[in-house]
Amino acid sequence: MLKDNFEEVEKKIQAACDRSGRRREDITLIAVSKTKPVDMLKEAYDFGTRIFGENKVQEITEKYDALPRDISWHMIGHLQRNKVKYIIDKVDYIHSVDSVRLAETIEKEAAKHNLTVKILVEVNVAGEESKFGLSPEEVLPFIEEISEFSHIQVCGLMTIAPFVENPEENRPYFSRLRKLSVDIDSKKVNNVNMSMLSMGMTNDYEVAIEEGATMVRIGTGLFGARNYAHE
Repeated sequence: MLKDNFEEVEKKIQAACDRSGRRREDITLIAVSKTKPVDMLKEAYDFGTRIFGENKVQEITEKYDALPRDISWHMIGHLQRNKVKYIIDKVDYIHSVDSVRLAETIEKEAAKHNLTVKILVEVNVAGEESKFGLSPEEVLPFIEEISEFSHIQVCGLMTIAPFVENPEENRPYFSRLRKLSVDIDSKKVNNVNMSMLSMGMTNDYEVAIEEGATMVRIGTGLFGARNYAHE
């Protein structure tokens, strides 16, 4: 069942690449495993999945200890500053950086471990009150401010688009994030690259790929509906 889900998503990713003239290897599939038990992650691991995304620090630390070390963990949820120290040496990417204070904390904790942490800047493209993230206008000044941090590598942008029935409604937001990344890249800010564009989830990842996503974050489409009773 799980393998069927992964194969179905894989087909849709390939189809979206074909439609937009992109190469499949340019898209990273992040299996969003929040609230899912370790056994399910092991099953996905056994048929080749190596990149998992989690929303909660506690889940990352528990699963990190229980699963093989060649997994690449991505922190995709809102990150509180007091919890950075628990995952700083466990995750490959933090997708949800949206304040100088959070960036300062990541810098400080990364320095203790002599690490350079790859981060994405979270952008609230749709301007939703309920979402974290910077407004598009705030992104360049923010990036310029944190570009001096020597233990952080800004690798691109991330957005969580509105939850919509019709994925086409999110196309303008994905397009705007892509344009923003191109604009920022053209500024050639030191220690900053815009190679990663993390956008698109289960209900709209095909549109996101057509608009330039390099990372798609898929949970329900792979693992089935989440059981919030565990949260």
